Order: sequence, then structure tokens, then C-alpha cells
Amino acid sequence: MKIIKGLTLVLFIALVATWLGSLFPIIGSAVFAIIFGILIKNTVDVAPEFKPGIAFSSKKILQASIVLLGFSLSIQDIGKTGLSSLKVTLVTIVVAFIIAFLVGKWLKVPNKMQILIGVGTAICGGSAIAAVSPIIEADDDEIALSISTIFLFNIIAVFLFPFLGHYFQMTDAGFGLWAGTAINDTSSVVAAGYSFSQPAGDFATIVKLTRATLIIPISLIIAGITFYQKKKTAKKVALKQIFPWFILYFLIASIISSTGILPAIFIATTSWLAKFMIAMALAAIGLSANLKDMLKTGPKPILLGLITWFFVAGSSLLIQIIEKQW
Repeated sequence: MKIIKGLTLVLFIALVATWLGSLFPIIGSAVFAIIFGILIKNTVDVAPEFKPGIAFSSKKILQASIVLLGFSLSIQDIGKTGLSSLKVTLVTIVVAFIIAFLVGKWLKVPNKMQILIGVGTAICGGSAIAAVSPIIEADDDEIALSISTIFLFNIIAVFLFPFLGHYFQMTDAGFGLWAGTAINDTSSVVAAGYSFSQPAGDFATIVKLTRATLIIPISLIIAGITFYQKKKTAKKVALKQIFPWFILYFLIASIISSTGILPAIFIATTSWLAKFMIAMALAAIGLSANLKDMLKTGPKPILLGLITWFFVAGSSLLIQIIEKQW
């Protein structure tokens, strides 16, 4: 099978990262995994035959790990956390689009790049960019540049957010809400959350998954705007293609677990396996991170992504400070 070599490499890195994470729990396996992946990619690199397995791990294994996390979280807690975070999530999304538009115009970044960087920052990184790009008929170069820009800040967030969270003496819930609403990609949210603490990781994961579901209405809105701008039939938006189905499976797992029919050993095992699979996914993401290519995107898209991300993170913190949720 094409994925065997890459999958084996990712598995090995995850094993080493998990062992080191047990020795240095303040850092955690997720951070070790992404560091090793980045180091390998940007020093010795990986051969082409490893890439299918790496791509499989960064997407499918990550989604499977999120589903497994559902078995250790009650549906009542998920509903409560998701609803409580919705206001902050909506504010940060609005901020992301406004800043991406205004700063993009100022920097003279192309309109499609503004939209892609805005939606990537606002919703769920590369997944959101992939969902929206066919709607606005973005070129491959624009998609690649946008994803590289967003991905750069995902990597930074994994290391920066837990440090700042501890520095600011944030609560588990406060940090989870911040990470879940201010970090772009699901994998980076999970990594940063669990690096801070177990409760923070659980909270951040639920917040992020709630946020990810908003890609559906956002995509439909963008499709409507595109339709009116072109004054002709816009490209059809296939709901089954943009809907993040793994979130539905995550909820089903949580509902099953909430019934109490699952033995404690099963829940404990799936919880451990989910964290190990997250380490695998992050190792794969690190192995895909070509730092040279990211820097080649030029200063303007990177600056746009940085400023947009700064305002999103800042607005999330500001709401918590105003409402005394910190």
C-alpha cells in the first residue's frame, strides 16, 4: 500500500514523542511530535514515497483521533461548552473578515487571497480554505500561498499559546476558550490545549469543533456574495463536501459514552489512543512543513495573516477580560 512507508515514519515519531512527553509532561507529546516532524522535513527531508502516508496521517488520523476523544467527553459538557463559546466565536469570525479585508486592501493583497486568509484565520485553517477556494474560483497558487501562510502561524501557536497562557495565569477554561477561538487549525488547537492541561485541551477541542461547523454558513454566504458580484450562476456548493463529518461522529461517540454502557477501561483506552493519534497527526503536519516555501510566499500575505491573527487572538482575550471569564 502507498501509505505504509509514511505511516510507519509517523508512527515511529509519535512513539518517541509520547515517550518524551511522559518524561516532560509540561511540554507534552504533541509538541515533541511536531518539532521532530519539522526538523526531519527541513534537514534531511522525506522521499516522495513517504508523502501518501504522511498526507493520510495529517488528515484522516487527526479526524479519527477527534472522534475517539468523544468517548471521554459527555454530550452535556459538549453542549454547554459549545453554546457558552458561541458569542466569542462569532465575534472573532467577524473581526477576522473585517481585518483581512481592510488590511488586505492596504497591503494591496489580491481579493481572493484576502478571502482565503480571512476564512482560514476565522474558521479552521486549511480545511476552510479548501472549502471556500472552489466557490471563489481561486488559483492553485493563491490556495497554496494562503495555506502556507495560515500553517506558519499554526506552528507558532502550538509553542506560543501555552507559554502565554501560563504567563498570564489563565484558568483551564479561559485558556481553552482562547485557544479554541484564536488558533486556526484543529490540530494546533488540540496540541496547544493539551500542552496547557488536560481540562484545557478538552475545552479547546469542543470550542474548536463548534467553530469548525460554521464553515457551512460562511461558505454559503460567500457563495451568495460571489453570485451577486458575478451576476451569473455561481458554482454550486455541495453540502456533503464542505460539512466536517468527523464532528458528527465525535458527537455520536459522546452520546454513546454518555449513556454509561461503555466500560471504564474502554473509555481510558480510547482517551490514550486519541492522544497518541494526535501525536501521529502532528508529526505528519511537521513533516509537511517546508519552512523555505513558507518564507517564499513574500511579506505581504504573511503580514496580512499575522495582523489578522493578532486581532482575532486579541479580541478573544478582550471579551474574556470584559466579562471576567479569565
